[in-house]
Amino acid sequence: MTGKFFASVKARAALGATLVVAVALAAAGVAVVWLLETNLIREVDLQAEVRARDVAGQIATGTALGSIEVGDQPVQILDGNDRVRAVSDGLDSITGTPAGGVKAVGPAASPTPTRPSPEKSAPSNPDDDDDDDDDDDDDDRERPRNGDGNGDNDGEDPLGPGEVDDDLDFVRGSAVVDGSGGDYRFAVAEAKTPRGETLTIYAGAPLDLERAAVDTIRNALLIGGPLLLAIVAVTTWRVTRQALRPVDGIRQEMSEITRSTDLSRRVPEPQVEDEVGRLARTTNETLTALESSVERQRRFVADASHELRSPIASLRTQLEVAEAHPELLDLPGAVHDTVRLQDLAADLLLLARIDAGERPVGARLDLAALVDEELDRRTTDPHPLTAQPLESAEVTGSGGQLARILGNLLDNAQRHATGRVRVSVRTTATEAGGNRLAELEVADDGAGVPEAERDRVFERFVRLDDARSRDDGGAGLGLAIAREVATRHGGTLTLTAAPEGGALFTLRLPLAD
Repeated sequence: MTGKFFASVKARAALGATLVVAVALAAAGVAVVWLLETNLIREVDLQAEVRARDVAGQIATGTALGSIEVGDQPVQILDGNDRVRAVSDGLDSITGTPAGGVKAVGPAASPTPTRPSPEKSAPSNPDDDDDDDDDDDDDDRERPRNGDGNGDNDGEDPLGPGEVDDDLDFVRGSAVVDGSGGDYRFAVAEAKTPRGETLTIYAGAPLDLERAAVDTIRNALLIGGPLLLAIVAVTTWRVTRQALRPVDGIRQEMSEITRSTDLSRRVPEPQVEDEVGRLARTTNETLTALESSVERQRRFVADASHELRSPIASLRTQLEVAEAHPELLDLPGAVHDTVRLQDLAADLLLLARIDAGERPVGARLDLAALVDEELDRRTTDPHPLTAQPLESAEVTGSGGQLARILGNLLDNAQRHATGRVRVSVRTTATEAGGNRLAELEVADDGAGVPEAERDRVFERFVRLDDARSRDDGGAGLGLAIAREVATRHGGTLTLTAAPEGGALFTLRLPLAD
């Protein structure tokens, strides 16, 4: 059942279109989600960066840690030893920083147990470790830091008092603010107090809006994608079915024509200039050619039967009379009818071989010599034959078939000439200046053939003078055979008006190499 379904062009087209759209939709969906997530992350990073730089700026200007404005988002301030110096109000826990998981306290509160405050020195000696009289421990002041608080600034110059590092890092973590937890992006900034202490600020911005937007788009794609694919499949199916409907009509009509053998019927032609319309017109042209071929075959069989019936009936009548009255036997008439029947049978067999595609056997021969032989054989023709000029012209082909052309043309000329028949052979070039041709002409001084009938005389069993007796004329096959043989030899046979006033038949064949 599945094989039959996918054997349909409609099903294959719908499946192919759906697969293409599915791949494109998946690629576009991944790209959209990635771009959206990237842009939203940048916006979150920008929010965190603004907050971190603001806090770092306050530290650099000497604002006390307990008085720094940090806003309502999580902020953690660490010193050079990763001890928590200050956190934002309401921050319960934080991860992703070096002091992650530590309960942060407000900037004005007591130091956390895990991060004890440095021990204060005696009033008389405020900084026992200060070797340069700057009221600061050299251990913290001279400890450069990078964004992750590891004390390594990759060879950069250490910050001076009251300076803020322009380079920021970003880390991902989580925090609980006022009992509500969530994921955050933390901007990591460094600043040095006017007293020379280096502090690291972790300022966070929430990722909940970014996650919500990405999830919304992803869910929309997961829901709308299959719906879109279903619409594409149904639409492609319907459009393909509509486009192929004329093809189905052509198939049904051809099936009816095959069953009825009525070749006069035609398939419906859509009134559009597309592939289906051209297919319908080509099909009708094929049916027309087939009808014409079958009609010619029917006429050929009918005419052949009629032509064969006459000599056979005449011969039978003469034999029956001779059987009853031997003294009345017309022996010359019987021989004439027998020869005529033999010639007609030979013509029919030759046409059958030509229709079957038989190709002539290639042999070199001289048309002028062929004409000389034929003229020597025709000593009893009623009208004299004039042969001039006879130029040597060698061609390749069947000597018997080319002699048949010459004989048929001379027989036709003898039947219609009133005084004489002219034959000539010469070589000539084509109009395009290509290969030279051998040209054989047979002309008579008879009544000629009307221009409108000159192509029709080459049809089978066609005789322009239907009123004449069949004994005086042929069966109407001679000129048809002559043109067919000429075509098989790669040449042409044409009919024009002769200078003598009658018909001029011109045979052109390519010269032998």
